[in-house]
Amino acid sequence: MELIPASVLLAVGFLILLKGADFLVEGSVGLATRFGISQLVIGLTIVAMGTSAPEVAASITATLTGSGNLAVGNVYGSNIANLALIGGICALLRPIRVSPGVLRREIPVMLLTALLLLPLLYDGKLSRPNSLLLLALFFGLLAFTVRSGLRQAQTHRTGLLAMAELVPDVPQKPPTSFLKTLLFILLGLVGLAFGAYLTVESAKTIGKAIGISEAVLGITVVAVGTSLPELITCLVAAFKGHDDISVGNLVGSNIFNTLLVIGASGMTRPFEIHPRFIGVDFWIMIAVSAIFFLLALPGKKIGRLSGFILTTGYFLYMAYLFVYTRNQ
Repeated sequence: MELIPASVLLAVGFLILLKGADFLVEGSVGLATRFGISQLVIGLTIVAMGTSAPEVAASITATLTGSGNLAVGNVYGSNIANLALIGGICALLRPIRVSPGVLRREIPVMLLTALLLLPLLYDGKLSRPNSLLLLALFFGLLAFTVRSGLRQAQTHRTGLLAMAELVPDVPQKPPTSFLKTLLFILLGLVGLAFGAYLTVESAKTIGKAIGISEAVLGITVVAVGTSLPELITCLVAAFKGHDDISVGNLVGSNIFNTLLVIGASGMTRPFEIHPRFIGVDFWIMIAVSAIFFLLALPGKKIGRLSGFILTTGYFLYMAYLFVYTRNQ
């Protein structure tokens, strides 16, 4: 009896996700255009924070209920899914351009923040001092990114004013109103959150109805579920040609997951770390980040072959998780 309603809600959830992503991308592009801020900075901040909200909520809830390792596992799984699954799928459908600035700054920062987890978790626990360090780094990076974006916007406005003085008769297209842009962003964030919730819950119901085990559901539907906002937003941004928003979303979400999600979880309640999170799973996360970086370097893009390598690697990782979970 639950199968048909769940199937309908699954379709509705995907439709809401699509429309939410459309609103968020349009609002973000409008905001960038109106204030002269680069789409990359918007992708690294507003879009990345919005699509990372499910990870933040899920991890803090898990920590409060005494499942701290679920919070860390959620971060590791989401970081791997963002680059290998989402980045791979987007590149298979349409190659993604990666700007030189991202290759010089943002991706190395993403790798360094992930590597920072090893010494902080090496003693087998996540303490409040270490969590505070992660949060301090998060807010420091966020402030630096916003400040750089504002400085860039000021330079952009100065250039436009100079051009307007040289060519005074060129008609200027009025920017989208700030209220409309803000409304689009808010509608997009709400749509992504609600759509992801409907999709995950209905998929879990369908899985149970057709006899899929809890273990398989956990490593597939639930693990990927919190990354659905990133997936749909990146697909919409890529198809509209806004590659900086797409890449900024993926890289920014991974940085936020590592610093904000784990930091907030440890500040909520310190907990012991499972050995796998400073062992093979940690190095798989680092390897995926490094491979994404290396694939983007030669042509400053993630092409279809690179997309195939990334998605194949992700499904091999899923197969490993299934075997590992079944044997525990």
